[in-house]
Amino acid sequence: MVGSSWWLDVLPLSLLAGVIGLDVVSFPQAMFSRPIVGATLGGAMVGAPVAGLVCGAALECLALEALPVGASRYPEWGSASVVAGAVAATGTTANAMPLAGAFAVAVALGIATAWIGGLSMIAQRQVIARFARPRLGQLAAGNRNTVVGLQVVGMTLDLVRAAVLGAVCFIPGHLLAEQVNGRWSVPEDLARAIVVTSVAAVAAAAVWKDFHAISGTRRLFLLSLAAGTLMVVLGA
Repeated sequence: MVGSSWWLDVLPLSLLAGVIGLDVVSFPQAMFSRPIVGATLGGAMVGAPVAGLVCGAALECLALEALPVGASRYPEWGSASVVAGAVAATGTTANAMPLAGAFAVAVALGIATAWIGGLSMIAQRQVIARFARPRLGQLAAGNRNTVVGLQVVGMTLDLVRAAVLGAVCFIPGHLLAEQVNGRWSVPEDLARAIVVTSVAAVAAAAVWKDFHAISGTRRLFLLSLAAGTLMVVLGA
């Protein structure tokens, strides 16, 4: 991470995690909570956007496996990505790749935080259900104040949930990344290759499943692959 006063970043990072976590299912659902966005913002918050972007790309491969639809249970990648992106920045400079140790810790921490976040969303929904149950008659009657009040309570709880999760997971994650950076002995390129290969295998399995389940996926994949390749060639 850029700078030594990392603890000063806890509050702004937790607020960012809260806002990004709110985007997952509450508001505005504008795709800010995708790992590649959340992790890049998390890295940028502590002065190392490139490290956050690299971590976010890896987590995005894992997030492809989960489809957040309806009441299904799924990892909460929004706040988790902010935490992982910030942890990936540990020990690096503004425009440099993440150190291998911090990168490995960040990806593992992102997975763990997303899993915990998913469980916290279930608990939050249970709290909202208990809050709404005594007001079912008013909701059925379309009472505006009751509907708006329930929405405000739900979004507030979601914001607080994600912010607390971000702070609680970032602090030990950063401390662990510092320790791992100091003891990491696997060559940098090899370590990154192992992480990237692992997440790419998960992404390939998810895409292969979509090829057989969703009509037109293969066409869209090939078009996207061609467009991305062209952009890389033109930008080189």
